[in-house]
Amino acid sequence: MRQLCKGNVAVVKAAIMAGCRSFYGYPITPASEIAEYAALLIPQVGGTFLQAESEVSAINMVYGAAAAGQRVMTASSGPGISLMQEGISYLAGAELPCVIADVMRAGPGLGNIAPEQSDYFCMTKGGGHGCYRNIVLAPSSVQEMASLTMLAFELADKYRNPAVLLADGFVGQMMEPLDLELVEPVVPQKPWAVKGDLETRKNLISSIHLTPDLMEAHIRHLEEKYSECERNECRSETYRTEDAEVLLVGYGIVSRILRSTVDLARQHGVKAGLFRPISLWPFPSKALATAAKSAVKVMVVELSTGQMVEDVKLSINGSMPVEFYGRVGGNVPSAEECQAELFARMEVLV
Repeated sequence: MRQLCKGNVAVVKAAIMAGCRSFYGYPITPASEIAEYAALLIPQVGGTFLQAESEVSAINMVYGAAAAGQRVMTASSGPGISLMQEGISYLAGAELPCVIADVMRAGPGLGNIAPEQSDYFCMTKGGGHGCYRNIVLAPSSVQEMASLTMLAFELADKYRNPAVLLADGFVGQMMEPLDLELVEPVVPQKPWAVKGDLETRKNLISSIHLTPDLMEAHIRHLEEKYSECERNECRSETYRTEDAEVLLVGYGIVSRILRSTVDLARQHGVKAGLFRPISLWPFPSKALATAAKSAVKVMVVELSTGQMVEDVKLSINGSMPVEFYGRVGGNVPSAEECQAELFARMEVLV
């Protein structure tokens, strides 16, 4: 079924199709429509929506629903995500699956409500305490707001871990055609869940391990799980990279701008290509290195002062220069602006 849909609304529709029947959250621009439509639609399929009194309460309600075996999600933006960090760490430590949509806005602090990509560090590096990882997926269209939401639920259950849909405010707020195929959700069995009866009471889950050896064993177990995720769940997309002399790297709305930049550059005789990471963690380092094999320079563009650029530099491992260009505060560069930056850094006359 094809429809015109806002990115934030697509998240809710996809979550329901993925079998999500529990949503706990608190509204915040530019993510508010996710809570609004969850309140409208989830009760219609027999699910539970609850607007918590704060983001701290919301993430702990997510913990409870996940412990009971529910497919559960929440959504927020930078300031609210900051408040959730302790709960996210608890979820990862207790190996409880959930989906968190972060529709990024400018910061730090309250910042403003305009789009940025400055939550990259806090989501891909683990903004809370301890040795844990979030699975992080970055949509660049309304269609991917839906498809990656469904994938996030699958990966969260597979690895028993929080999975994050990391979208900038542009992708959350834009409206585009969305194709959704109505299917009956298949939610996997969760034998570890607590169901409220005597039989499953033994499944009560905690992230506390009081002795150092038990704690270390648990962390090593998590480490093995994250290593498996790194081997199997890297995702990316390339555009015109086969003969690219310069490789542009961006995600979310920026990747769409850079696609046009590639075409503009080639019209002026510069062989440019685009690499778009879809999974921000695990980061597709090997795929990036392959895409850059014919390049002499890489340029990363972000709506931040430079966060993903660190992972790009690690992936390139000093084999070529890595340039960075960023806009912040809600300013989004045009394709022509990115082209001008690229040519200036390559010392090419426009």
